[in-house]
Amino acid sequence: MTVKMDEAACHNMREALRQEWLDTNGRGGYASGTAVGCHTRKYHGLLVANLTEPAGRFLLLSDFEDSIVTPDQEFALACHRYPGVFHPHGHRYLTAFTLDECPVFRYRIGEAVVHKSIAMVQDENTVLVRYRIEHSTAPVTLRLKPLLAFRGHHELKREDGFIRTQTQVVAQGFSIHPYEGLPPLFIQASRPSTFVPAPDWYRNFEYFIEAERGYDHHEDLFCPGVIDVVLKPGQSVVIAAALEEQTGPLEPVWAREMARRHTLAQSDRETARRQGSSLLTPLLFPLIQAGRHFVIHTPAPERRTTIIAGYPWFDDWGRDTLISLPGLTFCSGNPEAGVAILKSMAPHERQGIIPNFFAANPDHNAYNAVDASLWYFWAVQQMLHWTGDRETVRVHFWPVMQRILARFMAGTVNDIFMEKDGLLHAGSQSTQLTWMDAQAYGRPVTPRHGCAVEINALWYNALCFAAQLAEDFGEVRPWPGDLTSRLKTAFTQRFWMETENCLADTYANGVLDTAVRPNQILAASLPFSPLEGHQRIGVVERVRKDLLTPYGLRTLSPRDPAYRGRYEGDQEQRDSAYHQGTVWPWLLGHFGEAYLKVTLDRRQAVSFLLKELQPLLDYSLNGPGMINVPEIFDGDPPHRPNGCPAQAWSTAELIRLFTLCSPGGCE
Repeated sequence: MTVKMDEAACHNMREALRQEWLDTNGRGGYASGTAVGCHTRKYHGLLVANLTEPAGRFLLLSDFEDSIVTPDQEFALACHRYPGVFHPHGHRYLTAFTLDECPVFRYRIGEAVVHKSIAMVQDENTVLVRYRIEHSTAPVTLRLKPLLAFRGHHELKREDGFIRTQTQVVAQGFSIHPYEGLPPLFIQASRPSTFVPAPDWYRNFEYFIEAERGYDHHEDLFCPGVIDVVLKPGQSVVIAAALEEQTGPLEPVWAREMARRHTLAQSDRETARRQGSSLLTPLLFPLIQAGRHFVIHTPAPERRTTIIAGYPWFDDWGRDTLISLPGLTFCSGNPEAGVAILKSMAPHERQGIIPNFFAANPDHNAYNAVDASLWYFWAVQQMLHWTGDRETVRVHFWPVMQRILARFMAGTVNDIFMEKDGLLHAGSQSTQLTWMDAQAYGRPVTPRHGCAVEINALWYNALCFAAQLAEDFGEVRPWPGDLTSRLKTAFTQRFWMETENCLADTYANGVLDTAVRPNQILAASLPFSPLEGHQRIGVVERVRKDLLTPYGLRTLSPRDPAYRGRYEGDQEQRDSAYHQGTVWPWLLGHFGEAYLKVTLDRRQAVSFLLKELQPLLDYSLNGPGMINVPEIFDGDPPHRPNGCPAQAWSTAELIRLFTLCSPGGCE
């Protein structure tokens, strides 16, 4: 799918500055910016590399301050924001922005037309920027001033005296090694170029979205010098910024990358056609394309297949990976990646716990979630549904699943243990082990220790699935035969609220939290449900009435006194609203699945879901996210988008939902 902005849209700076593009390299690195080329976040940059040493993502090259020089005048293409002013004013010459296989900017300067395209090279820490000159009556000079940050991508750079300003000449360009401990940067052109060292600091760039989020929002960037390339009408040049010297021609590298993307787009279109119906294919195709950003291989030496939870600031999270996995792999025509991810996670299980966060050094993994281990069972169920490969399950996944069950039953870290009635208890007053894990002002916002409803729905599903596998594999279940029936009874007795016709949220220390939250929907959506049919209908109806919005499910009913309808303010204020009414798109997958399961008229149910989701689809496919689904929206209309602008599980669960809505998708 192609996103296009015409000249009028490009010149509407108020809106255009919120139109963000994203390009990735399949190893956690990315390039990102806005449709007018002006950075509005500290995370925007041309080369953000995911490094092994030092570990993590580093924003190395922020931008090129680029311009076209004629015999009479210099015309800026770049646009930056400083306090109270834009400078230079390249956006004035911008006549179109297109996002298809890569972002493309079109500028008109007199009779000349300049096309600027940006692409990360797959599996390399290399970004390519291609300039093409059309309709010019005479040769022009492309002038580039690289702006370097060389910082962690969560940080900001300020002028310092430690930078090494020396540059080295390389073929068609130069290299610079600004700081010890970080890699050198090579900037080269595909055509003859001149580089004139002119080290200088550009001070006080301003990122207004960071200001809105309550963060420091000013930065200094270092320019090592000026690159000039003379281009005749009809000529193009590829500029490479990379962590290794490019020793071959650059134009073929660009051509190969574009060919790779074209082939993938054809494959994704065919997958969307195969997984969906004629109605759903146009929706699935761009989402499957966007989903490719999130599935990555971590840097050498580990080279683990995983999922980035969100761009630009989230990393490798266990819970997010497992929830995202079916939509981004099995439903997207990439089952090999799904199996590889499940295999790569298994060795990291400790005392029955799958990490909530995977660090570059496995010794620093965070084992602070109860549900990641239970989502592992669901992801394996999805893998088995899509592939039918029971042997892989038996050899690679069944052993870790057995260890998880044994440790949870016996009791393990973080106060996780099975109560006498079979319910699973997790956590204490000082821990946050479920997905609603926000803390503000030094304390949990939504304390959910004890027995949480979705944890026990996942627990019941895991036990039933394990019983099924044990039978298939000819093994004896290593737990009492009546456990699942006892658990089902205890679940209903503990959580079912007859007068409300829905489920409570948590039970701890004899107190039942009756808040209406979306967590209960899992009890109706999972393959094995502890509820009776009429109870599942009640849950779906309550969630529909109180929590469903066109952008996802609210995390708390607006009827609740603790409801917060706006996600805004500083970090503490935002965290206080994170799970107190804020809308999460990822929950739509399980709501839609539950709705389809309880409906008597499947066609009507699909029609209802697609109609309800039309605003989210319009936003995701045509809005500022540019074919990316954000993390959250406000609970109150008009449901402003917020949080991470490209979230893996938001995208994944929309893909899975549309697959479920296809003929036979919910069987």
